[in-house]
Amino acid sequence: MRLSTKGRYAVMAMVDLARHTNGHPVALADIADRQEISLSYLEQLFAKLRKGTLVRSVRGPGGGYLLGRPSDQLRIADIILAVDEPIRATRCAPGSPEGCVKNKSRCLTHDLWEELGNQIHLYLSSVTLNDVVENRVLGTSGLIRHGAATQSLAIEAAQPAQPTRVLAQ
Repeated sequence: MRLSTKGRYAVMAMVDLARHTNGHPVALADIADRQEISLSYLEQLFAKLRKGTLVRSVRGPGGGYLLGRPSDQLRIADIILAVDEPIRATRCAPGSPEGCVKNKSRCLTHDLWEELGNQIHLYLSSVTLNDVVENRVLGTSGLIRHGAATQSLAIEAAQPAQPTRVLAQ
């Protein structure tokens, strides 16, 4: 399963907005430059985010975008859903009694993938924009970013200790 660029870019842009707003509107061109996202693509995404009331626009000189509500009240799942990004892992339409197999039955692993989609949605619903801005979502993924030394220490720490053998003399 893969999240499309639409959902990822919307989250990246919202995190950037939350980091740089300081109570003042942020221009989309600035977000586009910092995040290396096409300005026209951001305009499309922000139109959807504005429609979903996750952001609000300020017109005129010094205008731009502000968060629609405090960052600790904006869930990552809300951002992804606002840009019409489905969070699912099955080929079937959510809630449909018909499956994705030619005879309209469900495949053998349908329930597995459906539950994975549910778990992803639950996780993204538990993380706020502020959690991301404040770096409170680091799990084991943060170890890799800090280099091989940290990574090897984490791997060693995760391995069970080997019993010590005492040899008779």
